[in-house]
Amino acid sequence: MLVAFAVPPLAFAHESHPAAPPAAVSAEERAFLEENEAAMTKMMNDMAAKPTGDVDRDFVAMMTPHHQGAIDMAVTELRYGKNEQLRRIAQEIIVDQMQEIAAMKLAIGEPATETTPAPTQSPPAPVATGHHHPGMQMDMSNGMKK
Repeated sequence: MLVAFAVPPLAFAHESHPAAPPAAVSAEERAFLEENEAAMTKMMNDMAAKPTGDVDRDFVAMMTPHHQGAIDMAVTELRYGKNEQLRRIAQEIIVDQMQEIAAMKLAIGEPATETTPAPTQSPPAPVATGHHHPGMQMDMSNGMKK
């Protein structure tokens, strides 16, 4: 019992998120922190899935927002990060997590088309050539086993 009181409160700091970023941060850092906090909040809220009695479906229901949260945080790194090594890692996280979500959904017989990362920049202007294929989707069913 004494050990619990001997541990400084900072040891548990990872369990809570700051209400607001410090005043001394740049506008870009503030935007990064706000987007990251929004991704974390959405992930935690979405992970609170109501149990269905099917362990496999419950697992997928909780893990999907967990992986999507990683995708959303990686997209935020791509938007604001400057370190090229970390940006490459963020890109890998996006691909890997999307594949894992797709694999889990396919394993329980659900379509794997719902998960997409948020755009990291404004969408390109429409091209007037008439070659746009709005129904085209990426097939992620091949090569997902490690």
